[in-house]
Amino acid sequence: MSSEATTQPEAPAGAPEPGKGRGLGTMLLDAVRQNSRQYGMLFALGLIVVLFQIWTGGDLLLPRNVSNLVLQNSYILILAIGMMIVIIAGHIDLSVGSLTALVGAVAAVLMVQQQIPWPVAVALTLLMGAAAGALQGFFIAYIGIPSFIVTLAGMLLFRGLTEIFLDGQTMGPFPSGLQKVANGFLPEVGPATNYHNLTLLLGLVLIVFVVLQEVRDRRRQREFSLQEVPPTLFALKLAALVAVILVATLLLASYKGAPVVLLILAALLVGFGYVMRNAVAGRHVYAIGGNLGAAKLSGVKDKRVTFAVFLNMGVLAALAGLVFAARFNAASPKAGINFELEAIAAAFIGGASMSGGVGTVLGAIIGGLVLGVLNNGMNLVGVGTDWQQVIKGLVLLAAVGFDVWNKRRAGG
Repeated sequence: MSSEATTQPEAPAGAPEPGKGRGLGTMLLDAVRQNSRQYGMLFALGLIVVLFQIWTGGDLLLPRNVSNLVLQNSYILILAIGMMIVIIAGHIDLSVGSLTALVGAVAAVLMVQQQIPWPVAVALTLLMGAAAGALQGFFIAYIGIPSFIVTLAGMLLFRGLTEIFLDGQTMGPFPSGLQKVANGFLPEVGPATNYHNLTLLLGLVLIVFVVLQEVRDRRRQREFSLQEVPPTLFALKLAALVAVILVATLLLASYKGAPVVLLILAALLVGFGYVMRNAVAGRHVYAIGGNLGAAKLSGVKDKRVTFAVFLNMGVLAALAGLVFAARFNAASPKAGINFELEAIAAAFIGGASMSGGVGTVLGAIIGGLVLGVLNNGMNLVGVGTDWQQVIKGLVLLAAVGFDVWNKRRAGG
């Protein structure tokens, strides 16, 4: 990245200030063009929701279906967060689906066969996921074997171990405490109303947090003389964010409230989002993915960062495996099939770049929701699984093609 400063010519006397004398539509189009990677899939998600809401006769956004949408896609969203970080670092992980299955199998053996208390078994399986991720990270970072090969081997290894642990049989049921984590809802508190009070409170807290975060980011842009959107567009953006959160909150609160797993996802989104945006560790991940040579010259410990990225992916795969097994109340040798493809697709649809160094944790969630809404909507209208695969493949191709087109436009 060039370190030369560019000077802007002074505007001629009497020239209008930026943003003045221009229509709102023109400013909106300019903002979309300048932030097409950031907002493109967000607009696409909104369009897909509107399309299926009309196509299903309003069934898509029924409160019960919205809750099911969260529960059905929770484990893919967890995997997508980790996969986004792996892809930002310039790598890939093909083993996460098999690792989720192995974690579910080990958890079943510990809880069902050995009668180990479920919190202890959860801690042990998360440690096992960390160990599996660390093992793969060691071969990739310190031995120098490409991540594609290492994780392909891991995919075969973990799938075989799953068959061995379960002896080819399905094992269950899981303790009720673990089931509540994957399928349960927040308890009701306060006076009886037509809505779930605790969910309404959490929605209000989220709205305040998002507004304060957006205002803080805008203030930082101004302090560092970075480009910022005009005030009118900023107000429209805030209004849209508040409206989306408010609608989602009311839909969840009018059924059984927020699912417990939604709080887990929110914690992961906030935590990893902060690390990737503000922490030194996150900047190092972007650095090694964007330009490994320059990152090394800048003193980034690239091997240590790569090792940590895969260790983290192992922990998140273990968490997804526990959520998946608890949701279906059984561990199966066939669990986790194609999960790695869903997670990779969610990351690329959410704005990741094939060359690394680009992407956000929020983008992974948006990409996962795009796939989740597509799956749910097509099931509601009776689209066959064969055509569902075709449509999802076309969506992935369009997302990657959009990334390539963006790069060419920026470079030329």
